[in-house]
Order: sequence, then structure tokens, then C-alpha cells
Amino acid sequence: MSQQQRNEKEEKKCRGWGEWWWSDRLDAVGWAAIFIWGALVLLAQTTNFAANFSWWNGWSVFFTGAGVIVLAEGVIRLLIPQLRRRVVGCLIFGFILLGIGLGDLGWFWPLVLFAIGVIILVKVFARRH
Repeated sequence: MSQQQRNEKEEKKCRGWGEWWWSDRLDAVGWAAIFIWGALVLLAQTTNFAANFSWWNGWSVFFTGAGVIVLAEGVIRLLIPQLRRRVVGCLIFGFILLGIGLGDLGWFWPLVLFAIGVIILVKVFARRH
């Protein structure tokens, strides 16, 4: 294989990843929203705005918000048939993030594990053949 053929092959790989990233705009919007949410939480921490709230824990607030964003993405994927790829992974990841954020509540982790189990069972038994 010549150097030119190898370069063309590499370009196709890079283009494929780039096309995948931008073809799934909902995923890109979700990640952008998570970064913006993180910036807002960090801004609240550094400007002492968070000091006004006794319950504030920056990491918990960040992970809770990120979980809500990912779960919202999963719900949108469920509602729009063209976007139904990777719904189960999206929902599971969202519940894990939410569990990390709200894990201090004690009762929330069992609820998260239960929800993940139900999602997996629904996926297994609702599989189309």
C-alpha cells in the first residue's frame, strides 16, 4: 500500500468520526449543555453565589444537572423515531449521573439501580426481531 493510499484511508477515518459527531446533533447539543452547566456551577462557586444556599455542594449540583440533561436527551430520543439510536445507554448514563449527584440522599441509589434494571428488562423484552 502506497503512502497516498494510507493517507486517503486515514482521511476517511477522520471524516467518518467527524460526520458521525455532527450527524448526531442532539448528542453534540447535550455535551455542549453539560459544559455550559459546568461553567455556570463553577461560576457560582467562584463568585460566592453558592454561599447563599446551605445545601449547595458544587459537584452534586453539577452531576445532578448533567444527569437531568442526559435524561432529557434520552426522552427526546424516545419521542422522535429518527433519533432512537442509543436510547438505553443514554438513559442509563443519565441515571448514573443523577445518582452521583443525589447520592447523598441515601434512598436515591436503590432507585437508580432499580430504574437501570427496568430499562434493561424493557430493552430485552421489547427487542424487535
